[in-house]
Order: sequence, then C-alpha cells, then structure tokens
Amino acid sequence: MTDAYEAAGVSFTSGEAAVDRIGAAVKSTHDARVVSGLGSFGGVFDLASLADIDDPLLVASTDGVGTKTKLSAELDRWEGAGADIVNHGINDVLVQGARPLFFLDTVAAQHLDPEIVGRIVDGMAEACRAAGCVLLGGETAEMPGVFTEGAVDIAGTMVGAVGRSDLLPKAGIEAGDILIGVAIDGLHTNGYSLARTVAERFSLSDPIPGGDGTTIGDALTAVHRSYLPVLEQALVEGKIAALAHITGGGLLDNIPRVLPDGTGASVRLDSWERPALFQWLIDEAGLDLGQAHRIFNCGVGMVLIVKPADVASVQSAIDEPTWVMGEVTVHDNGDRVQLV
Repeated sequence: MTDAYEAAGVSFTSGEAAVDRIGAAVKSTHDARVVSGLGSFGGVFDLASLADIDDPLLVASTDGVGTKTKLSAELDRWEGAGADIVNHGINDVLVQGARPLFFLDTVAAQHLDPEIVGRIVDGMAEACRAAGCVLLGGETAEMPGVFTEGAVDIAGTMVGAVGRSDLLPKAGIEAGDILIGVAIDGLHTNGYSLARTVAERFSLSDPIPGGDGTTIGDALTAVHRSYLPVLEQALVEGKIAALAHITGGGLLDNIPRVLPDGTGASVRLDSWERPALFQWLIDEAGLDLGQAHRIFNCGVGMVLIVKPADVASVQSAIDEPTWVMGEVTVHDNGDRVQLV
C-alpha cells in the first residue's frame, strides 16, 4: 500500500522526516499553557491562562503568505516566510485589541523537502517566541497534481484573546477623529503577483532605484513586521479607538473595515515619504495613485484612529516615528477613502 501511495506521488518518508525536523522548534514555543501539542490529533491550550482577562473573547484570523514564497525559494530565505505568516496573524488579531495566544500552520507542496519545512517552522517558532504565543500544531501536506514542482504554500491561523471592554474598534468613532500612520518594513505579504512581474525585468541583486542601496531581493523579502511590540503600550493606555492593518486592498480597502456606517476618511498623501521600493514599483508598473494604494501599503503598515485630544499621548506611547496622516470624515457617496 505504501509503495502504491508513493507511486502516486506522496512520500510517507518525507512527511515523517519533516515532522522530526520541526519537533524541537515547535516545542521551544511551548509553556505551561500547552496541555498537548505536536503529535496529537489536535493541540490543547489551557484557557485558565486567561483568568486575568475580564470577560475574555477569542479572536481568530486565517491568512497566507501568497506568492511571496516564490521569492523565498529563489533567494533561499525560508525562515522569513515562516515569520511572515505568524506576524501577519498577530497583526490581524491585534486590530481587534487581542494579544496572540497560539498559532496553527499549514505548509503544502507537491513534494515536501524536510529541510525547507524545518526552516519555515524555525521562522514561525522564532516569531511566536518573540510574541509570547505558542506554535500549537499544524499540518504538512504533499499534493501532487495540485502544486507545481518547487512551489510551496504557507498559511496559518492565529488565535488571540481580548477583554470585551478592550475590543476594537470602539464605539463613538466620528468625523474629526485623527488617523495616525505607523511605518512598514516592506510589502508585508501582499501585492507580490505584481511586484514579482516587475522584478523579473531586473536582477534581484540590483539596488532599488532611488533607494539607500538595499537590493530588490532584500526589499521584497523583508519580513512582515509584528506591530505588537510597537503598539503594546499605546493599547494598554486605552486611547486607540481603532486599528487598520494595511494588507491586501491597501489604504483604500482596509481603513473602511474599521469605520462605522456614514463615515469615511481623508488621507493626506504628503504626510509621509513613500519608500523608494514603492515608488519604483509604481513607476515600473505604470500605476496611478488609486491603483497603487489599493495594491500596495505604500509605506503605511498600520493606521490608528484616535480622538484629537489623544493624538499627542498616543504618539508619545509609541517608541518610533509616527505621523498624522488624515482624519475621519462624513461619507455619503463615492469612495470612502479620499486621497488628497
């Protein structure tokens, strides 16, 4: 039976070797909250650890790295791809005020390379440890006939917790509230189908035109940062009304996700300097600004919405430069986000 399955393109040996390779990395994230993890049918997490959260809610988010993995393969940077998916999940639960508890991953390919899987999980484990969450379990899958040779898909689910009174967005967001921008480290994990098309016309070792010498390859494989350490203190102080993680859909699609009906936003494009990476992509792809801000984050990783009286205290609670980039407006027709 095993021989027949391997003849169909699935290797038990590769799967077992991958599990053996990732064991130490996964267990390095475990603590007293993990009742059972790697090797079980399902990971078991002790909810008694939430006893200090008043009226706790669980927040879950699932996403994937997408075609960025093509560059991970080309440049042999698999650890970064593992960190990408964990940090993406952290940010997605953070926008609802939740801190990460545990992560579950899926790594799938036509044929599994145990060392590549191991390096991906090493990156996941490092990102989990940095965030104080656990890599509770996951899945490795060989799918001959579904994936092309060499292609790898990386996805995962992050589960976090927040007290009901701290859930974001908060009620009471209204016209006149202020938008604050927090910077990125790269494209996050979105826009890579277009970015790779542009990059194919260049060498990945070429510097970004107009940049600081960073190569195209380094810029495009920059790890999707976690905003948890950046925003932790500001969230503790309770003056953030909403957060928008700028991923697929850019500013135009992500800001409206946290706005109440009847409101929109005005974003001042001159309030921050667009990184050279994005200007190069915009110029090479021939995008107008509306297209650019729907495909790419264009230098803004997270948008905070705060009351005007709280702007200074929120900015002072963030240990890096931020900028006022616009305001909430009344919306009755047209695009909910106006770029001015």
